[in-house]
Amino acid sequence: MFAYINGKLAYKDPTFVIIDIQGVGYEIKISLHTYGQIKDQENCKLVTYFHVKEDAQTLFGFADTHEKTLFLHLISISGVGPSTGLMVLSSLSPAEVEHAILSEDVRTIQGVKGIGAKTAQRIILELKDKVGKGQPESSTQNFSISGTAAIRNEALAALVTLGINKVAAQKTIDKILKNADGQVSLEELIKLALKSA
Repeated sequence: MFAYINGKLAYKDPTFVIIDIQGVGYEIKISLHTYGQIKDQENCKLVTYFHVKEDAQTLFGFADTHEKTLFLHLISISGVGPSTGLMVLSSLSPAEVEHAILSEDVRTIQGVKGIGAKTAQRIILELKDKVGKGQPESSTQNFSISGTAAIRNEALAALVTLGINKVAAQKTIDKILKNADGQVSLEELIKLALKSA
C-alpha cells in the first residue's frame, strides 16, 4: 500500500519515528540500523512495509531497499514475525545478518532475543540462497553521544519498547556503561544490551 514515506521527522526514537506529511503524522516502526542512518536528519525518506493483522495495522520503515528486502526475507520464515524481524535488524546490521546466514553461523542468529536454535537454523537454510546477491556492505558510522544519563534513558526506553524487562534492561545497561572504555554510542549500547538480554 505504501511504497515509501517522505517528510519531516517530527519525532525520533531508536524504535520508531513519526514523519509529518502536510500535518499528518505517520508512526513508523524502525530498526536500530535505520535509526543510525536517519537520526541526524530533519527530513527523511523511508521505504516501507505495511503489516495488517486482525487487531493492528503497522507501518515498518527502512533506510534503504536492501534492509527492507532482508526484512521481507526474514518474515517469510515460519516463526519470524515483523517484530522479530525488526529485532534481528536492531541486534545485527544487515551486513552482519547476511554474513551470519552465508557462513551458517547459527550462534550469532540465535543470539537475537526471540530466536531459538530451530528458527536460526531455518533462517539459514531458507535464506542462504537469497541473501548477499551483489549488495554492497552498508557502512556503519559511530557517533559519540554526550551525557551518559541521557543515553542510558534513551537506551532503556528503546529496550523496554522492544520487549525487554525494565529491571533486566537497567542492570544490563549499567554493566555495559561500567565496562565501556570511553563513550559508547546509543546504537552500540542498545546492540550490546540486546545481545546480553
